[in-house]
Amino acid sequence: MPRLDAGFYSILCRPSTARYSEVMSNAPWQIGPILPWLDLIGIAVFAATGALAAAQRGQTLVTLAFFALITGVGGGTVRDLLIGAPVFWVGDRLAAPVCLVMALLVWVTPERWWKGAALIWLDAIGLAAYAVFGAGKALGFSVPPVSAVVMGVISACVGGIIRDVLAGEPSILMRPELYVTAAALAATLYVMLRMMGLPAYEAAVIAAAAGFGLRAAAIHWNLALPAYRGRKEVSEEH
Repeated sequence: MPRLDAGFYSILCRPSTARYSEVMSNAPWQIGPILPWLDLIGIAVFAATGALAAAQRGQTLVTLAFFALITGVGGGTVRDLLIGAPVFWVGDRLAAPVCLVMALLVWVTPERWWKGAALIWLDAIGLAAYAVFGAGKALGFSVPPVSAVVMGVISACVGGIIRDVLAGEPSILMRPELYVTAAALAATLYVMLRMMGLPAYEAAVIAAAAGFGLRAAAIHWNLALPAYRGRKEVSEEH
């Protein structure tokens, strides 16, 4: 299990304006040079879904920007607060601007650009990547394995949950479709592979691919978990 050393703790505790950049460059949860770009892509995709939720209800640009920001960084914010990490987007020069740019793009572009399945598939990619990233970051802060899996799910799903609540839509937690389950698979597989000694980058690729594969199957075949039917109904059938 990866643990933080004394030098890393000193970076976290150092009252410097450069603390965030030092943390990100030395962080033990980093699993390859491509991940920061995937992180930004995920933020952009989730922010777009938030802005679209507001746009579909005829809201103002300010509301679109708020929805984009809360959806793009909501899950990562909750995760960082829970594991005691610096909130990632506060010291990041790109995260918040990316969310605002996505809100502006939704505002100025034709509605037909945002219809169809493209955004759903991009969201599936972001979901898998965020689940792995969240679990990896939690492990880097010495969070126990099961809790690290939960942090991965929170990273991937909480932003969408907040978006749905604010928009008055049924939360993804209340839908039978395989969404949260795909995030849980990606996070669980990453944690298990890391505990088995697999290098972080390889574990991340395998876990993200598995999470995306499950979500893709759910989209293509409309897969869903069975719903609870109640004890009385089940007993009557037998």
